[in-house]
Amino acid sequence: MFGSLIRNREEAGRQLAEKLAQYENANAVVLAVPRGGVPVGYEIAKKLNLPLHLLLSKKIGHPLNPEYAIGSVTMDDVILNGHEGVSPAYIEQEVRKIREALRKKITLYNGTREVVSPAGKTVIVVDDGIATGKTLLVLIQMLRRLKPKRIVVAVPVMPESVVDTIQTEVDELVYLHAPFFFRGVGMFYDDFKQVEDEEVISLLHNINHVH
Repeated sequence: MFGSLIRNREEAGRQLAEKLAQYENANAVVLAVPRGGVPVGYEIAKKLNLPLHLLLSKKIGHPLNPEYAIGSVTMDDVILNGHEGVSPAYIEQEVRKIREALRKKITLYNGTREVVSPAGKTVIVVDDGIATGKTLLVLIQMLRRLKPKRIVVAVPVMPESVVDTIQTEVDELVYLHAPFFFRGVGMFYDDFKQVEDEEVISLLHNINHVH
């Protein structure tokens, strides 16, 4: 039965932590993709005694079709693709709007806690699963520009078809399952309930008392 490969995000995080044991107490940081990646990242950070931070980004939608991404924005970077015919003024306005939304999210989740720079560190990027890998590849591209020493991606489940694609873009890829038949991340979990903002805040607060 496909749904019983992974019990829940916490269990997945503990299993991934075992595979990442070499990074315990290292010059490293766990960067979780909210919200689903946070419970997974929390277990990894706790077990390896590493700080946990968030990897936040948001797509820029096309003016005529907001669902179609013409780029991606983080607090530090912008990557554009397929934006021919879109005015620079629209892009500038969207970037400003998105950054404002990201800033609010960071304040909501982090409070006054300072965000750690990945420069010179091993960064362990964590999510609760990968479907197409497109969003993750953009995040990796953005992370590279911040000059980390090493980029490790750790996920519980991903389709077999994207393993090579991700592997060629990172220094190390760690995963629990990469099935050939893949309809969505949630089908491989017994418990895949939505992660709420309150849980993200609580987990970051808990680990914050250690780091």
